[in-house]
Amino acid sequence: MKVGLLWLGLLASPLLASAQGTDELRQITILPGRTTAETAVQTAETLLGKPYVHHTLDGNDTEQLVVNLHEFDCSTFIETTLALALAEQELPAKYTTAQLETVFRRYLTKLRYRNGQIDGYASRLHYLSDWLRDNEKKGILQDVTREIGGVQVQKAVNYMTAAVHKYPPLADPAVYKQMTQVQSDISQQPFYFIPSKLFRSLENKFREGDIVMLTAARPGLDMRHVGYATWRNGRLYLLHASSDYKRVVLTQQPLADYLLANKRLSGVRVARIKQTTARMADAVPGSLIQAH
Repeated sequence: MKVGLLWLGLLASPLLASAQGTDELRQITILPGRTTAETAVQTAETLLGKPYVHHTLDGNDTEQLVVNLHEFDCSTFIETTLALALAEQELPAKYTTAQLETVFRRYLTKLRYRNGQIDGYASRLHYLSDWLRDNEKKGILQDVTREIGGVQVQKAVNYMTAAVHKYPPLADPAVYKQMTQVQSDISQQPFYFIPSKLFRSLENKFREGDIVMLTAARPGLDMRHVGYATWRNGRLYLLHASSDYKRVVLTQQPLADYLLANKRLSGVRVARIKQTTARMADAVPGSLIQAH
């Protein structure tokens, strides 16, 4: 069983977290599961009700890692909880909050930036297609859309450079050129997706904690949204940071129905977290671990 300075338990871990990189401590809870995916989705559930906020990664003069554990958009919700899960899997049986923070920040950087390196605004993986491809190369995720039953398509992407007013750093010609190249690379890559109308028939092939990326129906954009797949009473739901509800929620209806009801969505792509198995002694449900 993984323990800090207390006895058994689910990990209640205070982390140093602020959008401005201050020393303010924020409490976060990690619930260890049998796999990284289970740990990620169980940890994500502890954030239900946390506020949805746009653009929490922006506002700095230079690109830098932003850690914000009290408000999320859909992407930072996934990145943060997955980084926490990966850190929990790597840490030894006993560890300090400082050790947890160091490993967590390393994984958050690895997930969020191309090749895990911060090198300006364009090094951030803004498009989910780019995020998926890069993290698959890193060995963290596997695109399982094809094996689930997806169909192959190709789509031109130009949303960011067509809406420069939404992305102030693109006013810099050099950054604009870099993002144009990123979009060109994405546009040349065929991919598989599951159309909304087929989702229900393939639902049983999804696993708990799969990362579901909801593809955009509109031209120029690859994906509109992302969340975790989670099973409830034999049906698949989406655990996500919702811009509609302005907080972290579980969809009120099964994901298959959610997709069909939203005409802005064309379907999904599916990323499976590589199944890193936790130490069996660590994966004891209903226990408590405290890092100090």
